[in-house]
Amino acid sequence: MNKLVLAFIILLLSVVTAIAQDHNDVVITGHVVSKGEHIPFVNIYLEGTRYGTTTDVTGHYMMVDLPTGEYTLVAKMVGYKEKKEKVILKAGETLEVKFDLEEDVIHMDEVVITGTKTFKRQTESAVIVNVLDGKTIDKVAAQTISESLSFQPGLRMETDCQTCNYTQLRMNGLGGAYSQILINSRAVFSPLTGLYGLEQLPTALVERIEVVRGGASALYGSSAIGGTVNIITKLPQRNSYEVTSNNQVISGDALDYNVNATLTALSQKRNAGMAMYAFHRNRDAYDHNNDNFSELPEISNNSFGINSFFKINEDEKIEANFSSTHEYRYGGEMIDGPAFKARQSEERTHDIIMGGLDYENNLSMRTNFVLYTAGQYTKRKHFTGIAPDGEQALTNYNNNPPYGHSKNHTFQFGTQLNHAVNDFLNTGTNIFTFGAEYVVDDVYDQIETYNYLIDQNTRNFGTFVQSDWSLTRKTTLLAGVRADKHNFVDKLIVNPRVSLLVKPNLNTQLRLSWSTGFRAPQAFDADMHIAFAGGGIQKVELGDQLEEETSQSWSASLNWDRPTQKHIIGFTLEGFYTQLKNAFVLEETGSDEEGNSILEKRNGGNSQVYGATLEARANFDRKLQMEAGLTLQKSTYDEAVAWSEELPGIKDYLRTPESYGYYTLSWTPGQRFSASLSGVYTGSMLVPHYGLAGDAGTPEEDVLFKSDSFLETNLKVAYTFELKRIDSSIQLFSGFSNLFDNYQDDFDSGKNRDSGFVYGPSKPRTFYFGIKLFN
Repeated sequence: MNKLVLAFIILLLSVVTAIAQDHNDVVITGHVVSKGEHIPFVNIYLEGTRYGTTTDVTGHYMMVDLPTGEYTLVAKMVGYKEKKEKVILKAGETLEVKFDLEEDVIHMDEVVITGTKTFKRQTESAVIVNVLDGKTIDKVAAQTISESLSFQPGLRMETDCQTCNYTQLRMNGLGGAYSQILINSRAVFSPLTGLYGLEQLPTALVERIEVVRGGASALYGSSAIGGTVNIITKLPQRNSYEVTSNNQVISGDALDYNVNATLTALSQKRNAGMAMYAFHRNRDAYDHNNDNFSELPEISNNSFGINSFFKINEDEKIEANFSSTHEYRYGGEMIDGPAFKARQSEERTHDIIMGGLDYENNLSMRTNFVLYTAGQYTKRKHFTGIAPDGEQALTNYNNNPPYGHSKNHTFQFGTQLNHAVNDFLNTGTNIFTFGAEYVVDDVYDQIETYNYLIDQNTRNFGTFVQSDWSLTRKTTLLAGVRADKHNFVDKLIVNPRVSLLVKPNLNTQLRLSWSTGFRAPQAFDADMHIAFAGGGIQKVELGDQLEEETSQSWSASLNWDRPTQKHIIGFTLEGFYTQLKNAFVLEETGSDEEGNSILEKRNGGNSQVYGATLEARANFDRKLQMEAGLTLQKSTYDEAVAWSEELPGIKDYLRTPESYGYYTLSWTPGQRFSASLSGVYTGSMLVPHYGLAGDAGTPEEDVLFKSDSFLETNLKVAYTFELKRIDSSIQLFSGFSNLFDNYQDDFDSGKNRDSGFVYGPSKPRTFYFGIKLFN
C-alpha cells in the first residue's frame, strides 16, 4: 500500500513538474502616464494575440503567463494616441514597460466599423468614414442628435413643418428617405421613427456617430443610397458619472429645459459593464410672428436607456442595449384645452421602445462570428386638424375630430462571419465577410375622419459577401455584393460595390468607389406626415404600378493630413455623382372628396446628383482647433416634375440648396477654460408655397419661392473647477445659438398657413447656460 502511495506521489510530482516546465513564467509590468499623471483603464495587449489587460485605477498593469518570442506591446485609450513597443519575451523573465501617452486632440485614425462592417482604422478603410465624437458634440452644446449632425460635411438637417417641426437628414443633396440611420449598426430606425426620431434621441447616449456619404455603404441594403449614419451608443470604459443641466431661452420668450445624466460601471474583473443614461426635456411653444400660432412646438420628453456587455470568456462576448422614449409635442394655435378646439394644430404622443442583442465569438485568431437581433416598437397617438369656417361644417368637425393612431414595429435578425486569410495569393491579408439578415417593418397609421390609412408590412431578406484585400502595404481593394429579396419587388435585387484605397505616403490616401443601390416602392418616410397647405389638408398617395428606384454612385477623394510635434493640418476633397433610375417624385394630382389636396408618388424617369465636398482641419499646439466643411452640388431630374397643378414643372430638386457647410473653432488655453465658435451655412434654395398665405381656397396662387442664404452662428464658453476631495469636476457653461438671429422672417400666419413653407435655421437666437458635474 505504501508503495502505491509512493508511486502516486511520484506520478503527481512528475505531472506538476511537467506543467511547471511547460509554463514560461513570462511577466510584463509597468504603468501608463500622460503629462506626468497616471491614466487608469488603458488597454494593454500583445498585438496579434489574445493576451491583454488594462491599467488599474492607479495607472499600473501586470500581464502574466505570456508566450515567449518577439511581439509588439500596444497601449491604447480613447482620447490618446496609440503607442507601441517592441518586446522580446523570454521564459522566466519579468519585463517592465512604461508608456507615456500623448493626447490626441484631432482623431485622424480612429477605429471605425460602418464602412466595411468590420473594425478598421480610418486611414486603412477603402471607404471614407467621418466620425462625430463627443468632444465636437460638446462644443456645439447639442442636446439631441439632430442638433449635432449638421456639423459633418455633406450633411444637412432640415425642418419641414412649421407646425410640428418634423425633420429629415439630407446627405449629398438627396432627401431623408435616401439616408440609412443605424443604431449600433442595426437598421431599426423605421420610416415612422425617422419623422421625429433624431430630435427625440439625446446626445447623452452617444459614444460617437460614424458617417459614410454616398452609396459606398451598399452592404446595408435599401435606403443607403445617399449614405449611412451609424449612431454608436456608449459602452463603459471606466466607472464614471456625468450630470448636465442646460437651460435655454428662445428669443427672450420660450424656455427649453434639458437635463441628462449618464452612469457607467465596470465589474472588478472588467469582464462586464453597463452604461445608463436618462434624459428629460421641457420646451415651451414659441410664436415668432405674433399670430398666436407656434413656429416651434411644445415638447416634453422623458427617455432612458442601458447599454451593457458581458464577456463570457476571452473569446465570447454579449452586448445588449435597451432604450425607452416618451415624447409629447403640440404645435399650432396656442390655446388651453384639447387639440381639436384649436383652429389649426398638430398633436403627437410617442412611446418608443428600442433594443438589441449581439453575440460575438472569436472562433480563432483569424475567424470571428456574430449573431445579432434588434428591434423597435412605436405607439403614436396623433391629431392633425384645421377647423372649417362654416357653422355646420364646424359642428360636424367638432363631433368627429381627426384624431388618429399609429403602431409600428421593426425587427432585424442577422449573422456575420469574418475570416482573415494571410498572404492571400502571395500578397497581403484578405478579410472575407459573409452575412445574412432579415428585416420586418410593420406600420399601421389611420385617421378615420380623413379616410386615411396606411396598413403596410414590408419584409426583406438580404445576404452579402465582401473581400477587404490588402494588395500591398499601400493598396487596398474592397469589393462586395449584396442580394435582397423584398416583398414589394418581384425580382431578386443584386447590388455590387467596389472601392480602392491607395496610400502614396503616410500622410495621403486616395480613394475611388463605385456602387449600386435601390429603394423599394413602398418607401413611406416623410409621406407619412399629413401637411397643412392652401387652407386645407395635403396627403400623399402611392401611384399605380410604382416600381423600385435604383441607383449608381461614383466618388473619388483625396485625404491629406500633416502632423508635426505641435501642429496638425489636413484636408479632404471628395467628388461624388449619383444617378437614379425610376426616381420617385411627388406631383400634385387634384383633390379628394373632402377637398383635401393630393400629392401622388410616381416614378419620374432618371435623376442625377453631383458635386464636391471640401473638408479642412487644423490643430495648433493643442490649444486652437479648427474644422470646416463646404459642399457644392446640383440635383436635377431629366424630366420636369409638376409639383403644382397651377404652375409648370421644374427639373431642379426642391428644398435643396446648391451650397451648404459648417465650421467649428475651439480655443483651450489651459485645462479649465474653453471657448468655441461654430456655424452652419445653408445656401439659397427653391421652396414651394401652396396657396395664398392666410387665405383658404387659393391653390391658383401657388408660388415657387427662392430663399435667402443663412449663416447660423453659435458661441459657447465654459470653465471647469476641480473638486479633488470628491474626485470630480464641475463645469459652468454659457452661450448663444444663432447668435445674430439669422432666422426666417416670412412665416405664414393664421390657421390657413402652408405649414411646409419653412426653411433656414431650426430656431431663432437662443441664450443658454448650464452646469455639468462629472468625474
